[in-house]
Amino acid sequence: MKNLKNYSFLSVLLCLFISSKSFSQNNQPLMPTQQNKIIIDKIIEAAHYKNYVIDFCLVKINEASAKEGWNDQKAMEITESINYKNFRDAIYNIFARHNEVELETILKAYEKDTAYQSQNFMTASKVLSNNLNIFANDIVKGKYLLK
Repeated sequence: MKNLKNYSFLSVLLCLFISSKSFSQNNQPLMPTQQNKIIIDKIIEAAHYKNYVIDFCLVKINEASAKEGWNDQKAMEITESINYKNFRDAIYNIFARHNEVELETILKAYEKDTAYQSQNFMTASKVLSNNLNIFANDIVKGKYLLK
């Protein structure tokens, strides 16, 4: 009987250990290698996506400013809080599953064909569009203001 209690105790302990390990999984977003980040930055430049992100945020700011009746100072402070670097990791994450050869192929397509620059993967990606919308809304709410 005593052995049964010991086995039960060890079984419970083992289950607790396994479940605690499964909950402590790393939830970091997938990121590309340093070399791939360089290629992704070139893709972003070729696609003019940085300008797209900034223009998108400006439109959201102008809409909120008109709707909520912001004064010029508040609108300027919010506008100055736009920092593309705060959104860059979301773009890196989208391309993280691509290897270097695939990224180079994408880069060549963007550089060769101007149609890619206006109708590109980044603007068509629902995940990235959703992330950009969240980012722009956070800017409008003042979450990136320097305190």
